[in-house]
Amino acid sequence: MSRKLSRTDSKKGADTASEGTKTPLLPRRLKVSDVNVVDQSRLKKALGGTIVGNTMEWYDVGVFGYLITTMGPVFLPEADKTVQTLFLLGTFAATFIARPFGGVFFGWLGDKIGRQKVLSMTLILMAASTFAVGLLPSYAMVGMLAAVLLVFTKLLQGFSTGGEYAGATTFVSEHSPDKRRGFFASLLDMGSYLGFAIGAALVSVLQITLGQSVMEDWGWRLPFLIAGPLGLIAIWFRMKIEESPTFLATLEAKDVHAGNSTAAEVPAANGPLAIFKAHWRGIVVAMILVAAANTLGYALTSYMPTYLTSTKGYDELQGTLLTIPILVIMSLCIPLTGKLSDKIGRRPVLWMGSITAIVFSIPAFLLIGVGEIWSTLLGLALIALPVTFYVANLASGLPALFPTKSRYGAMGIAYNFSVAIFGGTTPFIIAALIAATGDDMMPAYYLMGTSVVGGIAIFFMRETAGLPLLGSMPSVDSVHEARQLVATQDDNPNLNTDQMPFDDSYEPPSTSIELVVLDDEPEPLKV
Repeated sequence: MSRKLSRTDSKKGADTASEGTKTPLLPRRLKVSDVNVVDQSRLKKALGGTIVGNTMEWYDVGVFGYLITTMGPVFLPEADKTVQTLFLLGTFAATFIARPFGGVFFGWLGDKIGRQKVLSMTLILMAASTFAVGLLPSYAMVGMLAAVLLVFTKLLQGFSTGGEYAGATTFVSEHSPDKRRGFFASLLDMGSYLGFAIGAALVSVLQITLGQSVMEDWGWRLPFLIAGPLGLIAIWFRMKIEESPTFLATLEAKDVHAGNSTAAEVPAANGPLAIFKAHWRGIVVAMILVAAANTLGYALTSYMPTYLTSTKGYDELQGTLLTIPILVIMSLCIPLTGKLSDKIGRRPVLWMGSITAIVFSIPAFLLIGVGEIWSTLLGLALIALPVTFYVANLASGLPALFPTKSRYGAMGIAYNFSVAIFGGTTPFIIAALIAATGDDMMPAYYLMGTSVVGGIAIFFMRETAGLPLLGSMPSVDSVHEARQLVATQDDNPNLNTDQMPFDDSYEPPSTSIELVVLDDEPEPLKV
């Protein structure tokens, strides 16, 4: 004897076809209404609001990095040049000590109350602390307290930026269509390095117009004070952006699951320890890749002006000007490598970054050592090349390693702990290695070593290009694309409905699929 069971009879009936006999659940099927069609206007606002924040963050990094040799006499006038440089580099590194705390706090908060609110908080705190640096008293006014206040202000800034990049990459990734996530997310890093170039260009203009003595007297304050009005503009843009539709969909699914009548109540997010326990493999892979990319990035941006000035005999102005064209060209190329990753995958492009770093690091520093303008520019370009491949893919590849409900928190942990240990300390470590060994090639060896380890992480990283984000519905550019996706879902290897946030009201279609079950054992599935 046999009987037919419709999948819509009941969930229990689908699980248990007869007494003591279970039939496998059919895969859940997508409907057009399940697919997120990206609102292009909303996407543009999200990009604009996040890019200005990242630009603001790296503007400060650029300004501080290029003013290290100028600010040394302001805060430690009685120390020799080497001690002044090491103090400022150490202060720069101290900024990154606070980043993990900010990343853990703002990451947890972003998964709890939403990405947009937290990103507004981080930008306000970041702009205010940058502005405050320009108001600090000098050593001549308050003695050693000046240096203490500088370190405190930079720690506060590091705390705020701990939630910035992790939140921005999460936010843009959740707004972007799956097939073009690499391109849109890479725009964040384009803005970052353009912000650095803007800061460097401003410092250069001030050095030319004011002169070094005036810069040490009061001119160094101007780039930080300008961050005030720039920050207000950036905050205005960020307040205009809307919450991530992917995050809102996840909240709605959880609310339905909990039996709520509305989606207004936000569920509690997992704590940092629970996130690490659940996603430690992805976090470790992300940390290694961030370390490989950021040692190169910070060597190019924050340390190279100091290296050219203190080691290669260039003056402060030349050390600043030589890196600006490289940064601008690299920034414009970053979206191209992001777009490339959408076509061939994140892992192949990351491999390009790792291999070029290993191959070109020694030639780059040998060319810089020649001491000519052309050779220095070429050497800097060889360092910038792997950075272009690396950073364009981290913004899209890393958030995709984690599910929506804990994505911000996991990114906050992975990115900020890695940057604190390896990224922000790069200038200090390289300077210390050169001072200890007397070998000007130590930077090349250090960069090669981090990229070797980065290559190992790429091997273990799963490919995410073109895939829906974990714990999210697919995102597409148009309704037509959504219909095509639904029509071809059975043959699409990029779709795994088991990882999508269907709510408990989901009922598979009963008109096209039936289960025919014998009393003793199930028959094969008939469609």
